[in-house]
Amino acid sequence: MSLDPSVSLRSTTVSRLRAAGCVFAEDEAELLFSAAHDEAALDVLVDRRAAGFPLEHVVGWAEFGGLRIAVDTGVFVPRRRTEFLVEQAVALAAPGALCVDLCCGSGAAGAVLLSAVPGARVHAADIEPAAVRCARRNVEPRGGHVHEGDLFAPLPDGLRGRVEILVANVPYVPTEEVGLLPPEAREHEPLVALDGGADGLDVLRRVAAEAPAWLAPGGRLFVETSERQTGAAADAVAAHGLTPRFETCEERYATVLVATREG
Repeated sequence: MSLDPSVSLRSTTVSRLRAAGCVFAEDEAELLFSAAHDEAALDVLVDRRAAGFPLEHVVGWAEFGGLRIAVDTGVFVPRRRTEFLVEQAVALAAPGALCVDLCCGSGAAGAVLLSAVPGARVHAADIEPAAVRCARRNVEPRGGHVHEGDLFAPLPDGLRGRVEILVANVPYVPTEEVGLLPPEAREHEPLVALDGGADGLDVLRRVAAEAPAWLAPGGRLFVETSERQTGAAADAVAAHGLTPRFETCEERYATVLVATREG
């Protein structure tokens, strides 16, 4: 049962959040009230948020693709713009599609695929143990499978050449720009989920190199990137025989590379 705050407690909480620099203090206060069972618990939550912890880590979940996704402390928080990435995958997934959620983090993409695509078969993988534990809470109750390891390495060998939908939410921030990210990200999320190497595309290149062996004929790879990286990202997948195109959503500042294995 969530806390039903008095007017004075509501006002005090909003003031504390504003003083900590929370722009949407009123909205955040409501989420904290819903997560707290009493005033003592609320005080702990507000202290954590005021200390700079991501709101999703404080309350333990994030809304993503119409689902409530569990997000543990230290796990990459699914972004709203990444909903556009998953929407592209869902739109092209046939009923019963064999799907992989690579660099899955909390497993948000895999959970949405399982929820939105009838009969979808989903395997998710991440190298971070904390992310894998979290993804198992989001993906396995919905019927998917979660594996721990580096990119494709932990996936069952029987998936080779059969994957129809491959969502890879790879890190794409150039190393020298990681320090420019908001403190919430750079201090509380794993570096491996943020740092994409010198030009931000190191992990994408690794995925592109292996993807053709895992994709079925006509299978597609979906990757989030930035507008300025589109040329290099297209070259990275084309170098391994995949045909690239891009989808964009200005409202969410989202750019998605869709790369198809022809034939």
